[in-house]
Amino acid sequence: MLKQFLNLKLSQKLSPQQIQLMKLIQLPTQAFEQRLKEEMVENPALEIGKEEESYEKDEFDNNDDYDDYEGTENIDTEINIDEYLSNDETPDYKLQANNYSDDDDDRESPLAESISFHQDLINQLNTFILTDEQRSIAEFLVGSIDDDGYLRRNVQDIVDDMAFTQAIYTDEKTVEKIVHIIHELEPSGVGARDLQECLLLQLKHKTPTEYVELAIDILENQFDAFTKKHYDKLLQKYEITQEKLKKAIEEIEKLNPKPGGSFDSSSRVVEQIVPDFAIRIVDGELELTLNGRNAPTLHVSKDYQEMLQTYKDSRDKSHSQKDAVQFIKQKLDSAKWFIDAIRQRQETLFVTMNAIMHLQQDYFLDGEETKLKPMILKDVADMVGLDVSTVSRVANSKYVDTPYGTKLIKEFFSESMKNDQGEDVSTLEIKKILKNIIEEEDKSKPLPDDQLAEILGEKGYPIARRTIAKYRDLLDIPVARMRKKI
Repeated sequence: MLKQFLNLKLSQKLSPQQIQLMKLIQLPTQAFEQRLKEEMVENPALEIGKEEESYEKDEFDNNDDYDDYEGTENIDTEINIDEYLSNDETPDYKLQANNYSDDDDDRESPLAESISFHQDLINQLNTFILTDEQRSIAEFLVGSIDDDGYLRRNVQDIVDDMAFTQAIYTDEKTVEKIVHIIHELEPSGVGARDLQECLLLQLKHKTPTEYVELAIDILENQFDAFTKKHYDKLLQKYEITQEKLKKAIEEIEKLNPKPGGSFDSSSRVVEQIVPDFAIRIVDGELELTLNGRNAPTLHVSKDYQEMLQTYKDSRDKSHSQKDAVQFIKQKLDSAKWFIDAIRQRQETLFVTMNAIMHLQQDYFLDGEETKLKPMILKDVADMVGLDVSTVSRVANSKYVDTPYGTKLIKEFFSESMKNDQGEDVSTLEIKKILKNIIEEEDKSKPLPDDQLAEILGEKGYPIARRTIAKYRDLLDIPVARMRKKI
Protein backbone atom coordinates (compact mmCIF):
# COMPACT_ATOMS: atom_id res chain seq x y z
CA MET A 1 0.00 0.00 0.00
CA LEU A 2 1.45 3.36 -1.07
CA LYS A 3 1.40 6.32 1.29
CA GLN A 4 2.49 9.93 0.97
CA PHE A 5 3.96 11.82 3.88
CA LEU A 6 6.24 14.79 4.59
CA ASN A 7 9.67 14.19 6.07
CA LEU A 8 11.85 17.05 7.35
CA LYS A 9 15.56 16.22 7.15
CA LEU A 10 18.72 18.25 7.80
CA SER A 11 21.75 17.14 5.78
CA GLN A 12 25.16 18.43 4.81
CA LYS A 13 26.71 17.97 1.40
CA LEU A 14 30.12 18.86 0.10
CA SER A 15 30.24 21.34 -2.75
CA PRO A 16 32.13 20.38 -5.93
CA GLN A 17 34.86 22.86 -4.92
CA GLN A 18 35.26 21.20 -1.51
CA ILE A 19 35.50 17.79 -3.13
CA GLN A 20 38.16 19.04 -5.52
CA LEU A 21 40.09 20.60 -2.61
CA MET A 22 40.05 17.28 -0.75
CA LYS A 23 41.41 15.56 -3.84
CA LEU A 24 44.17 18.17 -4.15
CA ILE A 25 45.16 17.69 -0.51
CA GLN A 26 45.47 13.95 -1.03
CA LEU A 27 47.88 14.28 -3.96
CA PRO A 28 51.62 13.89 -3.34
CA THR A 29 54.03 16.32 -4.99
CA GLN A 30 54.49 14.52 -8.31
CA ALA A 31 50.77 13.82 -8.76
CA PHE A 32 50.00 17.44 -7.79
CA GLU A 33 52.33 18.71 -10.52
CA GLN A 34 50.52 16.53 -13.04
CA ARG A 35 47.15 17.84 -11.83
CA LEU A 36 48.48 21.40 -12.17
CA LYS A 37 49.50 20.74 -15.79
CA GLU A 38 46.03 19.39 -16.54
CA GLU A 39 44.40 22.49 -15.04
CA MET A 40 46.68 24.76 -17.09
CA VAL A 41 45.54 22.98 -20.26
CA GLU A 42 41.85 23.11 -19.32
CA ASN A 43 41.83 26.75 -18.16
CA PRO A 44 43.64 29.19 -20.50
CA ALA A 45 42.95 32.03 -18.03
CA LEU A 46 45.42 30.46 -15.61
CA GLU A 47 49.13 31.02 -16.12
CA ILE A 48 52.19 29.97 -14.18
CA GLY A 49 55.23 32.12 -13.54
CA LYS A 50 55.78 35.78 -12.74
CA GLU A 51 53.66 38.48 -14.36
CA GLU A 52 55.47 40.89 -16.62
CA GLU A 53 53.04 43.73 -15.84
CA SER A 54 50.24 44.48 -13.43
CA TYR A 55 47.33 46.78 -14.05
CA GLU A 56 46.45 49.84 -11.99
CA LYS A 57 43.86 49.29 -9.31
CA ASP A 58 41.27 51.67 -10.72
CA GLU A 59 41.45 50.17 -14.20
CA PHE A 60 38.52 47.87 -13.49
CA ASP A 61 36.93 49.72 -10.62
CA ASN A 62 34.00 50.90 -12.71
CA ASN A 63 31.49 48.08 -12.92
CA ASP A 64 29.29 49.20 -15.83
CA ASP A 65 26.02 47.47 -16.41
CA TYR A 66 26.13 45.55 -19.63
CA ASP A 67 23.33 45.58 -22.17
CA ASP A 68 20.53 43.15 -21.65
CA TYR A 69 20.82 39.95 -23.62
CA GLU A 70 17.81 39.90 -26.00
CA GLY A 71 16.07 42.24 -23.62
CA THR A 72 15.57 39.73 -20.80
CA GLU A 73 18.82 38.10 -19.64
CA ASN A 74 21.36 40.26 -17.82
CA ILE A 75 24.89 38.96 -18.14
CA ASP A 76 26.69 39.26 -14.82
CA THR A 77 30.21 40.29 -15.72
CA GLU A 78 31.02 42.32 -12.65
CA ILE A 79 34.36 40.78 -11.77
CA ASN A 80 36.72 42.29 -9.27
CA ILE A 81 40.02 41.68 -11.00
CA ASP A 82 41.81 42.93 -7.88
CA GLU A 83 41.03 39.56 -6.28
CA TYR A 84 43.31 37.90 -8.82
CA LEU A 85 46.10 40.44 -8.97
CA SER A 86 48.39 42.19 -6.54
CA ASN A 87 48.08 45.97 -6.73
CA ASP A 88 50.99 46.81 -4.45
CA GLU A 89 54.24 48.04 -5.81
CA THR A 90 55.71 44.74 -4.65
CA PRO A 91 53.54 41.87 -6.01
CA ASP A 92 52.73 38.86 -3.83
CA TYR A 93 54.90 36.50 -5.81
CA LYS A 94 57.99 38.51 -4.90
CA LEU A 95 57.22 38.00 -1.21
CA GLN A 96 56.83 34.24 -1.49
CA ALA A 97 59.61 31.89 -0.38
CA ASN A 98 59.00 28.45 -1.79
CA ASN A 99 62.49 26.99 -1.31
CA TYR A 100 62.56 26.06 -4.96
CA SER A 101 64.85 27.45 -7.62
CA ASP A 102 65.13 27.08 -11.35
CA ASP A 103 68.12 24.84 -10.77
CA ASP A 104 65.74 22.25 -9.32
CA ASP A 105 63.55 22.11 -12.41
CA ASP A 106 62.93 18.69 -13.94
CA ARG A 107 66.26 17.05 -13.47
CA GLU A 108 65.61 13.80 -15.27
CA SER A 109 68.31 11.17 -15.31
CA PRO A 110 69.02 9.70 -18.74
CA LEU A 111 67.73 6.16 -19.03
CA ALA A 112 69.79 3.42 -20.58
CA GLU A 113 68.10 1.65 -23.45
CA SER A 114 67.27 -1.93 -22.54
CA ILE A 115 65.41 -4.89 -23.94
CA SER A 116 62.64 -6.74 -22.19
CA PHE A 117 63.03 -10.06 -20.41
CA HIS A 118 61.00 -11.91 -23.04
CA GLN A 119 62.81 -10.26 -25.95
CA ASP A 120 66.13 -11.35 -24.44
CA LEU A 121 64.90 -14.96 -24.35
CA ILE A 122 63.79 -14.78 -27.98
CA ASN A 123 67.19 -13.38 -28.97
CA GLN A 124 68.85 -16.35 -27.27
CA LEU A 125 66.75 -18.71 -29.38
CA ASN A 126 68.70 -17.49 -32.42
CA THR A 127 71.69 -19.51 -31.18
CA PHE A 128 69.72 -22.77 -31.59
CA ILE A 129 69.13 -24.57 -34.87
CA LEU A 130 65.34 -24.84 -35.07
CA THR A 131 62.82 -25.49 -37.82
CA ASP A 132 60.18 -22.87 -38.52
CA GLU A 133 57.61 -24.92 -36.61
CA GLN A 134 59.93 -25.42 -33.63
CA ARG A 135 60.77 -21.73 -33.53
CA SER A 136 57.08 -20.77 -33.59
CA ILE A 137 56.44 -23.14 -30.69
CA ALA A 138 59.47 -21.83 -28.79
CA GLU A 139 58.39 -18.20 -29.21
CA PHE A 140 54.90 -19.08 -28.03
CA LEU A 141 56.36 -20.78 -24.95
CA VAL A 142 58.55 -17.75 -24.22
CA GLY A 143 55.46 -15.55 -24.46
CA SER A 144 53.75 -17.80 -21.89
CA ILE A 145 56.53 -17.34 -19.32
CA ASP A 146 55.54 -14.98 -16.49
CA ASP A 147 57.66 -12.16 -15.07
CA ASP A 148 59.09 -14.47 -12.39
CA GLY A 149 60.45 -16.76 -15.13
CA TYR A 150 57.96 -19.62 -14.69
CA LEU A 151 55.92 -21.48 -17.30
CA ARG A 152 52.82 -22.05 -15.19
CA ARG A 153 50.64 -23.71 -17.85
CA ASN A 154 50.43 -27.42 -18.46
CA VAL A 155 51.54 -28.80 -21.83
CA GLN A 156 48.07 -29.89 -22.95
CA ASP A 157 46.67 -26.37 -22.48
CA ILE A 158 49.57 -24.95 -24.47
CA VAL A 159 48.95 -27.42 -27.32
CA ASP A 160 45.26 -26.52 -27.45
CA ASP A 161 45.96 -22.77 -27.22
CA MET A 162 48.44 -22.85 -30.11
CA ALA A 163 45.93 -24.72 -32.27
CA PHE A 164 43.11 -22.26 -31.61
CA THR A 165 45.03 -18.97 -31.60
CA GLN A 166 48.09 -19.58 -33.78
CA ALA A 167 46.90 -22.38 -36.10
CA ILE A 168 49.96 -24.37 -34.99
CA TYR A 169 49.04 -28.05 -34.74
CA THR A 170 51.47 -30.10 -32.68
CA ASP A 171 51.51 -32.66 -29.86
CA GLU A 172 52.59 -32.78 -26.23
CA LYS A 173 55.80 -34.68 -26.99
CA THR A 174 57.02 -31.99 -29.40
CA VAL A 175 56.13 -29.18 -26.99
CA GLU A 176 57.90 -30.97 -24.14
CA LYS A 177 61.01 -31.20 -26.31
CA ILE A 178 60.95 -27.45 -26.95
CA VAL A 179 60.41 -26.81 -23.21
CA HIS A 180 63.74 -28.55 -22.56
CA ILE A 181 65.36 -26.15 -25.06
CA ILE A 182 63.86 -23.21 -23.15
CA HIS A 183 65.47 -24.65 -20.01
CA GLU A 184 68.88 -24.11 -21.63
CA LEU A 185 68.35 -20.34 -21.83
CA GLU A 186 69.69 -17.80 -19.37
CA PRO A 187 69.02 -17.01 -16.61
CA SER A 188 69.16 -20.66 -15.59
CA GLY A 189 65.90 -21.92 -14.16
CA VAL A 190 63.77 -20.00 -16.64
CA GLY A 191 60.79 -21.90 -18.04
CA ALA A 192 60.40 -24.11 -14.95
CA ARG A 193 56.91 -25.35 -14.12
CA ASP A 194 57.36 -25.08 -10.32
CA LEU A 195 59.90 -24.12 -7.65
CA GLN A 196 61.35 -27.62 -7.39
CA GLU A 197 62.12 -27.78 -11.11
CA CYS A 198 63.46 -24.21 -11.07
CA LEU A 199 66.00 -24.98 -8.33
CA LEU A 200 67.01 -28.27 -9.93
CA LEU A 201 67.65 -26.61 -13.29
CA GLN A 202 69.94 -24.08 -11.63
CA LEU A 203 71.84 -26.74 -9.70
CA LYS A 204 72.34 -28.85 -12.83
CA HIS A 205 73.92 -25.85 -14.55
CA LYS A 206 76.52 -25.59 -11.78
CA THR A 207 79.88 -27.38 -11.70
CA PRO A 208 79.28 -30.82 -10.11
CA THR A 209 80.68 -31.13 -6.59
CA GLU A 210 79.91 -33.38 -3.66
CA TYR A 211 77.61 -30.79 -2.12
CA VAL A 212 75.90 -29.86 -5.39
CA GLU A 213 75.11 -33.53 -6.09
CA LEU A 214 73.78 -33.95 -2.55
CA ALA A 215 71.63 -30.84 -2.99
CA ILE A 216 70.23 -32.25 -6.26
CA ASP A 217 69.39 -35.55 -4.53
CA ILE A 218 67.64 -33.70 -1.68
CA LEU A 219 65.53 -31.61 -4.06
CA GLU A 220 64.63 -34.61 -6.25
CA ASN A 221 63.79 -37.08 -3.49
CA GLN A 222 63.29 -35.16 -0.23
CA PHE A 223 61.85 -31.85 -1.37
CA ASP A 224 58.97 -31.87 1.14
CA ALA A 225 61.28 -32.56 4.11
CA PHE A 226 63.62 -29.80 2.91
CA THR A 227 60.89 -27.15 2.56
CA LYS A 228 59.56 -27.99 6.03
CA LYS A 229 63.12 -27.88 7.43
CA HIS A 230 62.99 -31.38 8.85
CA TYR A 231 66.77 -31.51 9.01
CA ASP A 232 66.84 -34.44 11.45
CA LYS A 233 65.06 -36.61 8.87
CA LEU A 234 67.56 -35.58 6.18
CA LEU A 235 70.53 -36.39 8.44
CA GLN A 236 69.06 -39.80 9.18
CA LYS A 237 68.11 -40.48 5.56
CA TYR A 238 71.51 -39.71 4.04
CA GLU A 239 73.62 -40.74 7.05
CA ILE A 240 75.78 -37.64 6.73
CA THR A 241 77.28 -35.17 9.13
CA GLN A 242 75.53 -31.94 10.01
CA GLU A 243 78.36 -30.02 8.33
CA LYS A 244 77.78 -31.78 4.97
CA LEU A 245 74.05 -31.10 5.12
CA LYS A 246 74.77 -27.47 5.94
CA LYS A 247 77.04 -27.15 2.88
CA ALA A 248 74.39 -28.73 0.62
CA ILE A 249 71.70 -26.39 1.95
CA GLU A 250 74.00 -23.42 1.38
CA GLU A 251 74.24 -24.45 -2.29
CA ILE A 252 70.43 -24.36 -2.49
CA GLU A 253 70.17 -21.04 -0.66
CA LYS A 254 72.44 -19.43 -3.28
CA LEU A 255 69.86 -20.17 -5.99
CA ASN A 256 67.29 -17.69 -7.29
CA PRO A 257 63.67 -18.79 -6.78
CA LYS A 258 62.52 -16.13 -9.28
CA PRO A 259 64.98 -16.17 -12.20
CA GLY A 260 62.92 -13.71 -14.24
CA GLY A 261 62.67 -11.24 -11.38
CA SER A 262 66.37 -10.45 -11.28
CA PHE A 263 66.42 -9.57 -14.98
CA ASP A 264 63.24 -7.53 -14.70
CA SER A 265 64.40 -5.48 -11.75
CA SER A 266 67.61 -4.47 -13.48
CA SER A 267 65.78 -3.16 -16.55
CA ARG A 268 62.72 -1.67 -14.88
CA VAL A 269 62.68 2.08 -14.39
CA VAL A 270 62.64 2.75 -10.65
CA GLU A 271 60.10 5.39 -9.69
CA GLN A 272 61.73 8.29 -7.91
CA ILE A 273 60.25 9.36 -4.60
CA VAL A 274 59.91 13.12 -4.24
CA PRO A 275 59.62 14.11 -0.55
CA ASP A 276 56.69 16.42 0.11
CA PHE A 277 58.30 17.83 3.27
CA ALA A 278 61.77 18.23 4.72
CA ILE A 279 62.74 18.28 8.39
CA ARG A 280 66.13 19.59 9.45
CA ILE A 281 67.78 20.10 12.84
CA VAL A 282 69.04 23.69 13.18
CA ASP A 283 70.76 24.65 16.45
CA GLY A 284 69.03 21.79 18.24
CA GLU A 285 65.58 22.81 16.97
CA LEU A 286 63.42 21.14 14.32
CA GLU A 287 62.75 23.09 11.14
CA LEU A 288 59.99 22.06 8.73
CA THR A 289 59.73 23.09 5.08
CA LEU A 290 57.21 22.19 2.40
CA ASN A 291 58.61 21.16 -0.96
CA GLY A 292 58.51 24.33 -3.07
CA ARG A 293 57.07 22.41 -6.02
CA ASN A 294 53.80 22.44 -4.05
CA ALA A 295 53.76 26.25 -4.18
CA PRO A 296 53.73 27.32 -7.83
CA THR A 297 53.42 31.04 -8.70
CA LEU A 298 50.08 31.38 -10.50
CA HIS A 299 48.27 34.41 -11.90
CA VAL A 300 45.41 35.30 -14.20
CA SER A 301 46.23 35.64 -17.90
CA LYS A 302 46.82 39.26 -18.99
CA ASP A 303 45.18 38.48 -22.34
CA TYR A 304 41.91 37.66 -20.60
CA GLN A 305 42.05 40.89 -18.65
CA GLU A 306 42.60 42.82 -21.88
CA MET A 307 39.58 41.13 -23.43
CA LEU A 308 37.45 42.31 -20.51
CA GLN A 309 38.76 45.84 -20.90
CA THR A 310 38.05 45.80 -24.64
CA TYR A 311 34.48 44.70 -23.97
CA LYS A 312 33.95 47.43 -21.36
CA ASP A 313 35.31 50.09 -23.74
CA SER A 314 33.18 48.87 -26.62
CA ARG A 315 29.97 50.78 -27.35
CA ASP A 316 28.35 48.20 -29.57
CA LYS A 317 28.25 44.89 -27.75
CA SER A 318 27.42 42.05 -30.11
CA HIS A 319 25.89 38.69 -29.25
CA SER A 320 29.22 36.91 -29.74
CA GLN A 321 30.99 39.40 -27.48
CA LYS A 322 28.49 38.75 -24.72
CA ASP A 323 29.08 35.00 -25.04
CA ALA A 324 32.82 35.60 -24.89
CA VAL A 325 32.49 37.67 -21.71
CA GLN A 326 30.42 34.92 -20.09
CA PHE A 327 33.17 32.42 -20.99
CA ILE A 328 35.87 34.75 -19.64
CA LYS A 329 33.99 35.22 -16.37
CA GLN A 330 33.67 31.44 -15.97
CA LYS A 331 37.38 30.89 -16.59
CA LEU A 332 38.42 33.73 -14.28
CA ASP A 333 36.23 32.38 -11.48
CA SER A 334 37.73 28.93 -12.02
CA ALA A 335 41.27 30.33 -12.01
CA LYS A 336 40.61 32.30 -8.82
CA TRP A 337 39.21 29.22 -7.10
CA PHE A 338 42.16 27.05 -8.18
CA ILE A 339 44.69 29.60 -6.88
CA ASP A 340 42.83 29.74 -3.56
CA ALA A 341 42.63 25.94 -3.43
CA ILE A 342 46.38 25.62 -3.89
CA ARG A 343 46.94 28.10 -1.09
CA GLN A 344 44.59 26.17 1.20
CA ARG A 345 46.35 22.96 0.23
CA GLN A 346 49.74 24.42 1.18
CA GLU A 347 48.43 25.62 4.55
CA THR A 348 46.72 22.31 5.33
CA LEU A 349 49.78 20.25 4.44
CA PHE A 350 52.11 22.45 6.47
CA VAL A 351 50.05 22.71 9.67
CA THR A 352 49.32 18.97 9.65
CA MET A 353 52.94 17.94 9.16
CA ASN A 354 54.03 20.52 11.71
CA ALA A 355 51.74 18.90 14.28
CA ILE A 356 53.11 15.44 13.46
CA MET A 357 56.66 16.78 13.81
CA HIS A 358 55.99 18.19 17.26
CA LEU A 359 54.13 15.09 18.46
CA GLN A 360 57.10 12.94 17.37
CA GLN A 361 59.76 15.49 18.34
CA ASP A 362 61.86 12.98 20.32
CA TYR A 363 62.17 10.72 17.29
CA PHE A 364 63.05 13.49 14.82
CA LEU A 365 65.78 14.80 17.12
CA ASP A 366 67.78 11.55 17.32
CA GLY A 367 66.18 9.06 14.89
CA GLU A 368 65.66 6.28 17.44
CA GLU A 369 62.55 4.36 16.36
CA THR A 370 61.78 3.21 19.89
CA LYS A 371 61.10 6.87 20.73
CA LEU A 372 58.12 7.04 18.38
CA LYS A 373 55.09 7.86 20.50
CA PRO A 374 51.62 6.37 20.08
CA MET A 375 49.80 8.62 17.60
CA ILE A 376 46.55 8.19 15.76
CA LEU A 377 44.83 10.44 13.21
CA LYS A 378 42.52 11.89 15.84
CA ASP A 379 45.48 13.15 17.90
CA VAL A 380 46.70 15.24 14.98
CA ALA A 381 43.18 16.31 13.97
CA ASP A 382 42.45 17.61 17.49
CA MET A 383 45.75 19.48 17.59
CA VAL A 384 45.25 21.37 14.32
CA GLY A 385 41.44 21.63 14.36
CA LEU A 386 40.90 19.62 11.16
CA ASP A 387 38.72 16.64 10.37
CA VAL A 388 40.23 13.17 10.77
CA SER A 389 39.59 12.44 7.06
CA THR A 390 41.60 15.54 6.09
CA VAL A 391 44.56 14.43 8.21
CA SER A 392 44.30 10.99 6.64
CA ARG A 393 44.51 12.54 3.16
CA VAL A 394 47.61 14.51 4.14
CA ALA A 395 49.35 11.44 5.55
CA ASN A 396 48.41 9.22 2.63
CA SER A 397 51.15 8.53 0.04
CA LYS A 398 53.33 11.42 1.18
CA TYR A 399 56.95 11.37 2.26
CA VAL A 400 59.14 13.50 4.50
CA ASP A 401 62.88 13.92 4.10
CA THR A 402 64.51 13.59 7.54
CA PRO A 403 68.13 13.46 8.71
CA TYR A 404 67.59 9.68 8.99
CA GLY A 405 66.25 9.07 5.51
CA THR A 406 63.06 9.60 3.55
CA LYS A 407 60.07 8.24 5.48
CA LEU A 408 56.44 7.52 4.60
CA ILE A 409 54.37 9.77 6.85
CA LYS A 410 51.76 7.19 7.76
CA GLU A 411 54.52 5.03 9.29
CA PHE A 412 54.64 7.48 12.21
CA PHE A 413 51.09 6.53 13.22
CA SER A 414 50.54 3.67 15.64
CA GLU A 415 48.22 2.43 18.36
CA SER A 416 49.19 2.49 22.02
CA MET A 417 49.62 -0.29 24.56
CA LYS A 418 50.27 -0.25 28.28
CA ASN A 419 53.61 -1.44 29.63
CA ASP A 420 54.05 -2.99 33.08
CA GLN A 421 54.31 0.50 34.60
CA GLY A 422 50.99 1.59 33.11
CA GLU A 423 52.61 3.93 30.57
CA ASP A 424 51.37 4.22 27.00
CA VAL A 425 53.92 2.87 24.52
CA SER A 426 53.74 2.69 20.75
CA THR A 427 53.14 -0.62 19.03
CA LEU A 428 55.97 0.45 16.70
CA GLU A 429 58.34 0.34 19.68
CA ILE A 430 57.18 -3.17 20.57
CA LYS A 431 57.57 -4.39 16.98
CA LYS A 432 61.10 -2.97 16.87
CA ILE A 433 62.08 -4.77 20.07
CA LEU A 434 60.45 -8.01 18.84
CA LYS A 435 62.40 -7.79 15.58
CA ASN A 436 65.67 -7.27 17.47
CA ILE A 437 65.00 -10.29 19.70
CA ILE A 438 64.37 -12.53 16.69
CA GLU A 439 67.48 -11.24 14.89
CA GLU A 440 69.63 -12.09 17.91
CA GLU A 441 68.12 -15.54 18.61
CA ASP A 442 70.00 -18.82 18.15
CA LYS A 443 68.90 -19.88 14.67
CA SER A 444 69.55 -23.54 15.48
CA LYS A 445 66.88 -23.23 18.18
CA PRO A 446 64.60 -20.33 17.15
CA LEU A 447 62.23 -18.99 19.76
CA PRO A 448 58.53 -19.94 19.49
CA ASP A 449 55.86 -17.30 20.02
CA ASP A 450 55.18 -18.21 23.66
CA GLN A 451 58.86 -17.76 24.56
CA LEU A 452 58.94 -14.46 22.66
CA ALA A 453 55.96 -13.34 24.73
CA GLU A 454 57.82 -14.27 27.94
CA ILE A 455 60.93 -12.32 26.89
CA LEU A 456 58.88 -9.23 26.04
CA GLY A 457 57.08 -9.59 29.36
CA GLU A 458 60.43 -9.58 31.16
CA LYS A 459 61.32 -6.37 29.30
CA GLY A 460 58.17 -4.73 30.61
CA TYR A 461 55.75 -5.40 27.75
CA PRO A 462 53.02 -7.85 28.85
CA ILE A 463 51.78 -9.17 25.50
CA ALA A 464 49.77 -12.30 24.69
CA ARG A 465 51.15 -15.01 22.42
CA ARG A 466 48.49 -14.36 19.76
CA THR A 467 49.54 -10.69 19.68
CA ILE A 468 53.15 -11.80 19.12
CA ALA A 469 51.97 -13.90 16.17
CA LYS A 470 50.08 -10.91 14.77
CA TYR A 471 53.11 -8.59 15.03
CA ARG A 472 55.39 -11.26 13.59
CA ASP A 473 53.12 -11.58 10.55
CA LEU A 474 53.08 -7.78 10.12
CA LEU A 475 56.89 -7.83 10.18
CA ASP A 476 56.88 -10.64 7.59
CA ILE A 477 58.78 -12.96 9.95
CA PRO A 478 58.02 -16.71 9.62
CA VAL A 479 57.24 -19.10 12.48
CA ALA A 480 60.08 -20.54 14.56
CA ARG A 481 60.34 -23.79 12.57
CA MET A 482 60.83 -21.91 9.31
CA ARG A 483 63.57 -19.74 10.86
CA LYS A 484 65.63 -22.75 11.82
CA LYS A 485 69.15 -23.12 10.47
CA ILE A 486 71.74 -25.80 11.07
